[in-house]
Amino acid sequence: MPFLMVSPHPSPPFRPPASGTVLAFDFGLKRIGVAVGETLLGRANALTTIEAETNEARFAAIARLIEEWQPALLLVGLPLSGAEHEMTARCRRFANQLHGRFGLLVTLIDERLTSAAADAELREAGLDWKTRKKRVDALAARHILQDYFDA
Repeated sequence: MPFLMVSPHPSPPFRPPASGTVLAFDFGLKRIGVAVGETLLGRANALTTIEAETNEARFAAIARLIEEWQPALLLVGLPLSGAEHEMTARCRRFANQLHGRFGLLVTLIDERLTSAAADAELREAGLDWKTRKKRVDALAARHILQDYFDA
């Protein structure tokens, strides 16, 4: 699982925090899924989905989560599918904005198939598409974070 670090000081090599809370984001143009976990426990939990329309409202919601959870690290899922594309660039920009606004270490992590895995999990639970759509992003963020913990 490749990790990329967004930080003004790329040296020394990235070392994840030994302990502390981690927030993970499944960035999307309409919704941002959020998951939370503690590095010592290595267990991710879906937290919420941010559905605000404006960037200011999105970042205000994120600021409230950061204030509440006091994370040591932020993760952003990066859609890697070979070549860079528009969504990859948007995720990188979102990660840079998180770092710039909150001054926290932000790591990009390969998120391939996390949304598909989340949707399959919800489908297996017998949820209809409308219900799955409301929950899939936070669950995808949970998959991103759990993949990070498991790596």
